[in-house]
Amino acid sequence: MNQVEFEYLSALVQNKSGIVLSEDKAYLLTSRLNPVATQHGFASIDEMVGAMKSGRANARIEEEIVDAMTTNESYFFRDRKPFDGFEQDILPYFVQARSSDRKLRIWCAAASSGQEPYSLAILLKEAAHKLAGWRTDILGTDISSEILEKARAGLYSQFEVQRGMPIQLLAKYFDKRGEMWQIDSAIRAMVEYRRFNLLDRMVGLGVFDIVFCRNVLIYFDRETKADILSRISEQMSGDGVLVLGAAETVIGISTVFE
Repeated sequence: MNQVEFEYLSALVQNKSGIVLSEDKAYLLTSRLNPVATQHGFASIDEMVGAMKSGRANARIEEEIVDAMTTNESYFFRDRKPFDGFEQDILPYFVQARSSDRKLRIWCAAASSGQEPYSLAILLKEAAHKLAGWRTDILGTDISSEILEKARAGLYSQFEVQRGMPIQLLAKYFDKRGEMWQIDSAIRAMVEYRRFNLLDRMVGLGVFDIVFCRNVLIYFDRETKADILSRISEQMSGDGVLVLGAAETVIGISTVFE
């Protein structure tokens, strides 16, 4: 893949998803897009780009390219501290603060293959004695349609469940399906999945008490980060809580959060 093709594809990915790919990520484009080119019958990425430029490529190919370039690394209770904070501080606060209407809405803004929203659903289930009579909604969104199908199925390999899922919770909330593990249908029913691009208008999503937007802002430039954070804040209750990834911050980017 030459420089012209790289610039074309990186511009496409940034325009469609906001993800910025520097030139040192050319290897990533090559490794992830070769299978896309092959699947569509092209001998190379260069040939695929040529077909796209001339309008001969399948209309879905742009979405498949963005899907392929979206980082879908995820595991249960990732980085543990945010989930400890949710269990020990955030949830107890809202149990008290929402004691009259007994409603709690959570948005996982980069849900990937479902491990984060399902981890939160399990914590809510574990706290069921405190939430009797409550309505709890978890929305998981991601730009990748393919990864959301995996999330909805809730079907994970032995390797995937070993990454972060405590053995007692695995035994309690998963069923063995051959070589795979499927999360309990009651937990799956607690999460709604929807394809959503963080560059799009968010008003249709509703208002949330808690937003997990972790390990996704790092892929955007500063201007895009500020725009996304501003629009997320407009979808949050006045006392809402935003949870970011360990390498992410609002400092120097947004002043709408405390």
